[in-house]
Amino acid sequence: MEKKTEDYLLNVENLHVSFFTNQMWIKAVDGISFCLKRGKVTGVVGESGSGKSVTALTLMGLLPESGARTEAGSILFKPGETNLDILHMKPEEKKHYRGRHMSMIFQEPMTSLNPVMRCGKQVMEVLQQHEGLSPKAAADRTIRLFEEVRLPRVHDIFKSWPHQLSGGQKQRVMIAMAIACRPALLIADEPTTALDVTVQKAVLELLRELQQQYNMSVLFITHDLAVVRHIADDILVMYHGKIVESGSCDTVFREASHPYTRGLLACRPGMGIRPGRLPGVGDFTEGTEASALPPESAEERQTRLETIYRQAPLMKLEDVSVSFPLKKNWLGHTLQTLQAVDSVSISVFPGETLGLVGESGCGKTTLGRAMLALIAPGGGKITAAGQQLDKSGKKQLRSLRKQFQIIFQDPYSSLNPRISIGACLTEPLLVHKVVRHAKQARERAHELLEKVGLTHEHYYRYPHEFSGGQRQRICIARALSLQPRFIICDESVSALDISIQAQILNLLNDLKEAFGFTYVFISHDLSVVRYMSDRIVVMKDGRIVESGDADQICANPASAYTRSLVEAIL
Repeated sequence: MEKKTEDYLLNVENLHVSFFTNQMWIKAVDGISFCLKRGKVTGVVGESGSGKSVTALTLMGLLPESGARTEAGSILFKPGETNLDILHMKPEEKKHYRGRHMSMIFQEPMTSLNPVMRCGKQVMEVLQQHEGLSPKAAADRTIRLFEEVRLPRVHDIFKSWPHQLSGGQKQRVMIAMAIACRPALLIADEPTTALDVTVQKAVLELLRELQQQYNMSVLFITHDLAVVRHIADDILVMYHGKIVESGSCDTVFREASHPYTRGLLACRPGMGIRPGRLPGVGDFTEGTEASALPPESAEERQTRLETIYRQAPLMKLEDVSVSFPLKKNWLGHTLQTLQAVDSVSISVFPGETLGLVGESGCGKTTLGRAMLALIAPGGGKITAAGQQLDKSGKKQLRSLRKQFQIIFQDPYSSLNPRISIGACLTEPLLVHKVVRHAKQARERAHELLEKVGLTHEHYYRYPHEFSGGQRQRICIARALSLQPRFIICDESVSALDISIQAQILNLLNDLKEAFGFTYVFISHDLSVVRYMSDRIVVMKDGRIVESGDADQICANPASAYTRSLVEAIL
């Protein structure tokens, strides 16, 4: 990419950013230089820790006053005729330009929106602060912005609290807030992470339309190259605080020269041939040969599946329904309910991986928790290992739960921040009396850590000391601790970097091969589900709309809903 053009909006030269931690300065951004063209979308791609979000916060002037420093470089911003050096602007000047001339869509809308302020009021505040509009004029403009970002029932959402909106709706409110003053520069920091594939595609199309409508420059930050390909004109690839590759979108995808870029392109599951093993970024950056396994042939797959489906089901659901109360009267009587799962029947066979796919709110997580008796079904019958769950007492359920485990979506919130990883792994061993004493539990915990690619040195550390991928490995180790037969993976890779996702998917398949596990793999990403699964069940509004062989469903979906999921894959 050119360092400078006549029609540039932002020019960054030799930028260094460091943070003070563990009694020393750690460099997060290491001498990067790039130029943003006016009216173009530039994608910044890299894994967590590569420096891309730190770069965005530096541009916005949002780095903490203590504990962070910019050691060299310049950031020239040209919204009009004059150049502004952002690094040398006074705080009052930064406040004036931030929100009016440059704005940011943050990664997590739920934590970025004020939970105790109605959505409309939050957008009005930006307009009143930067444009001095009256309350009525600001409210009218906010309604028009909500219509521009295609929110439904705009007057209702104007008066709604953030927790009353879906993830996609909250993200659209954030977009409305960011474009309220029609900024010259819009920074979008992972704006589609963990969104459903259909919602993700809609948000990307909306951002592209708004960018063209207002002729904005957009800096789009993500860890997913497929997302960037859908929206960006130019690409910057960041690795360990440096820009290792840059160029037009077409050039980078067609002729990627840096090993790190080639690794990012290779490790995402595709909808074509299913490889025996996903390549990792390390296979490219470290110059090692990928430990790739040849794809399973059609004949081998058919033989394996016939063997699996000749067995009796390990778990069987018959007409299972689950509902939640939405509204109660003062006596506690339910006036309104939400039917989360509606008469679902599924059989899961020993040794298979059953994919459960659908958008947020379709009932897949509720169904998964009902399988483990974590939620009591309102109707139907669930049989696990020959035992009917709704007829089982506490003692029987406790025994069954040693065989049936779950890996939750968010590894950080599912680990106790107050206890070490060692205590997290030894606790279930001692509670269920799998081992006799603490020494055996510690030895077993060391073995579990090694199985998931960690070491015994991690035993005494706490959850906050690990990366997202490492925390997910710890959750997998905890699920393995009781030697289960059946594991539910609930969106267990949805928020991970693409390269870390590939590692976790490979690990899950390796463990299945070694221990003969049965998986229910829950996700909204059909490409990941297709890679992992033998069969796929597609859910919508609490019901099954389609089920069958994973390859057949992805190649020839029978329902319009499944086709929309396939078409939304980027």
